[in-house]
Amino acid sequence: MASADLKDELLCSICLCIFKDPVMLRCGHNFCRVCIDCVLDTQDKSGVYTCPECREEFQERPALMKNINLHNVAERFLFTQPDPVEISGIFCTYCVDSPVPAIKSCLHCEASLCDKHLRVHSKSSEHVLSDPSTSLENRKCSVHKEVLKYYCTKDSACICVSCSLAGEHHGHRVEMLDEASEKKKGKLKNILQKMTAKSEETKKRVQSLQERWRKGEEKASGEAERVTVLFTDIRRRLDDLEKRALNEISKQEKEESILLSALMKKLEIKKDELSRKMRHIEELCNMTDPLTVLQEPDTGGDLCDPEEEGGDEDINRRLHDVDDLDVAVISDKLHTLCDIITDIRRGIYMEGPADILLDVNTAANNVFISDDLKTATWTQNKQNRPGRAERFQNNQVMSNRRFTSGRHYWDVEGSGSVGWRVGMCYPSIDRRGDQSYIGDNNKSWSLVRYSNQYLVRHDSKDIRLPDEISSNRVRICLDYEAGQLSFYELCDPIRHLHTVTATFTEPLHAALSVYRKQMGYYGDTSYQYSSLKINS
Repeated sequence: MASADLKDELLCSICLCIFKDPVMLRCGHNFCRVCIDCVLDTQDKSGVYTCPECREEFQERPALMKNINLHNVAERFLFTQPDPVEISGIFCTYCVDSPVPAIKSCLHCEASLCDKHLRVHSKSSEHVLSDPSTSLENRKCSVHKEVLKYYCTKDSACICVSCSLAGEHHGHRVEMLDEASEKKKGKLKNILQKMTAKSEETKKRVQSLQERWRKGEEKASGEAERVTVLFTDIRRRLDDLEKRALNEISKQEKEESILLSALMKKLEIKKDELSRKMRHIEELCNMTDPLTVLQEPDTGGDLCDPEEEGGDEDINRRLHDVDDLDVAVISDKLHTLCDIITDIRRGIYMEGPADILLDVNTAANNVFISDDLKTATWTQNKQNRPGRAERFQNNQVMSNRRFTSGRHYWDVEGSGSVGWRVGMCYPSIDRRGDQSYIGDNNKSWSLVRYSNQYLVRHDSKDIRLPDEISSNRVRICLDYEAGQLSFYELCDPIRHLHTVTATFTEPLHAALSVYRKQMGYYGDTSYQYSSLKINS
């Protein structure tokens, strides 16, 4: 109703349309510039100018002042609520001076009428009015040139009175157009209802396919990441094996080189000594004076016979100890390839990311669980959860899913600089006391982060990992049958941290432990809290 009132205020009284380039006379009335210019042009001959609205006279042709505010309001109104009459493009048949949009059409007169001409149009029943139309002949009988008023149900055709009384539809069952139209609308509504249901069904199927597409993309992305992790680990382990094998070869080569060098030095000394004694003997042999030869002291002793010289046995023994490279030791190191290949096969047949949800019934009251059951956060505002035997007393929560076979993996992302623990536990783990923390008993295993360091803990025994961490994201891989639980740091490239080997005797649940850290002292105490989110 408000929109209609506003529209009335925005109509030019000359053309009865929304103002176009509105201008204002001194009397305050507004008109379209083209409309008022046409009126003033006709008044030029008489020399008397009057306002078409209030009839105020002007001695001279009045100046037209552009009404910017009214122009903006009219433009905004046309933009938000376009006039359907103007959109139709059908104009009044009788307004010959300027085109004026029609608001009705008379079937009898076969003419379109604007608001002004509609007021003086005949009200006779034979003058049937309809919405503006350019094809008025379609609403009349092509044979009798009468208005179509009835509907022949037998021939499914719109007919006039003459068609029903004396024409080809004589004797047929007919209905009023409104009645037949309502019946058809009823049928169309039934069809529309069925089509709507079918459209909804199709929409759901499209959504289902889109969901499958999304899951397919996620699975492909997960598989690509898994393969990247696998080959990164393979390359790392092969590089490590290569280094160990080459170091073994280098070590054996160095040991052999040192021993051979010592023997060669000893033999060189012996060779020089033999050469000296050989020259002395040759000098004695070349002497002609027997007395000199006989009087020469026998300083060489048994050296006159080199074959009887002692010390060769020791040299031969040490030379015998110098063997070729110990290929057996090198091959033993290379046998590690078998273990790598076994792990490769396990990695290839690893199942996709496990769908892990946290079990609120096990969550400690100082652990807040997100609505999607994926995130655990330490909270100072303790949750008022019902007491249960399976609920942890402090800081921890475990998953509702358990694993009794197969190979699985999932990722966990931590936030904040405060430490945390992630790992797995048996359902029989204690829920009270210090021994209930994952890793502090023989029923759980955990990867612990603290002060930018990692350690792996089981039964309160720690394996400290040497490198500092650069990421808050880790991956946990489980091979239940093989009894292996592996931890990876999801950095670039992905880094293997540690693999725990055990014989699992119970089902395993994923478990998270979140901490808080005090930041202030002496009455100015504040805390930082850790948060862990499962990405699976």
